[in-house]
Order: sequence, then structure tokens, then C-alpha cells
Amino acid sequence: MIKVGLTGGIGSGKTTVAKLFEKKGIPVYYTDTKAKHLMTYNKLLKFQIIEAFGKDVYHNNGRLNRKTLASIIFNDKAKLTLINNLVHPAIAADGKAWYKAQNTMYAIKESALMIESGSHHDLDVLVVVTADIKERIRRVQKRDHVSMKTVEERINNQLSDAERLAHADYIIDNNDFGKIKEQVDALHEELVRI
Repeated sequence: MIKVGLTGGIGSGKTTVAKLFEKKGIPVYYTDTKAKHLMTYNKLLKFQIIEAFGKDVYHNNGRLNRKTLASIIFNDKAKLTLINNLVHPAIAADGKAWYKAQNTMYAIKESALMIESGSHHDLDVLVVVTADIKERIRRVQKRDHVSMKTVEERINNQLSDAERLAHADYIIDNNDFGKIKEQVDALHEELVRI
């Protein structure tokens, strides 16, 4: 089975692209969703996060308080690095087990921080989704109901498109939604031939 990584900056449209692959029957591991789950239910990880950031990053019901955690980590690169250093090993182990459980020609792991975490080294193919910066900002503002400044801060805490593209085996341009499906179709055909 081919291990495919799907990455791109915030608002680039990774999830949109991943859902198109899912419609083709390709399993997708959504790293952000899985990270939130692990941060709530993995006892060791939860303990480490509370030790590092305080109990206010969790609601009284035990669920992660994403808003509070985001306000801490997105304004402080050292704290962002710390949370990533706590979460990435748990995601790596979980993702490895997930890949082993798949029984398809290829499977996709979707992650914004694939290169930063080093997990791209465990893949056979890396796909980078790109979109113009103004479009990415517009999408994130609409999706997350946050200010332009907040989105720009998040973008500045990630690799640039140029840095991501240096690692890419394939690129999907997500500036025109009408053309995404044909790009996914073409890539799917290529991946099943490998």
C-alpha cells in the first residue's frame, strides 16, 4: 500500500481535496481531528498538556478548550513548538497503526504540519495543496469567524508555500474549485498505477 501525505497551509483546501479522495473510496486520516481526540482521551498526553499549559486548556467536562489553547500557542512560537512536540509523537504512533489497518491501493494522511513534524519522511508520496494567500485568508475568516490579523498570525506560524513545495511530489492548485476535481481524478489515476 502506498502511504500518501496531503498537506498545505491553513485555508489551502486540504480537507476539500481529502473529501474528494474519500468519494473515490480512499481512506483518509484527518490529523487535526485525530489530534483533538487524542488530546482529550489519551490520558498521558492530556496530563502532559495540563502540566505545560495549565488546567484552563480543558473544560470542566474534560474536553479540550481549543479557543484557550489557540490563544496561548498561536502567539508564542515556543509554546507552539511545545504543543507540537507533545502531540506529534502520539499522532505518529496512531497514524502508523491506522496505515497498517488499511487494505487499499493507497491511503492518505492529511496534515497541515506534515513537514514541520517530520512525518513526511514516513510517506511514499507527498501532495501539497496550494491557494493564493488572499483566498486562504478569506476562507479561514469565513470558516473560523476570526479576524484577518488572527489568520495572518496563524499563517506566519506555518511554513511558506515555497518551503512546502520543495518537498512535494505532486501539487494541487486550489484557487479554482471547478478544476480541483479533475486534478484529484488525474492524481488518483496515477496513484493506482504506481
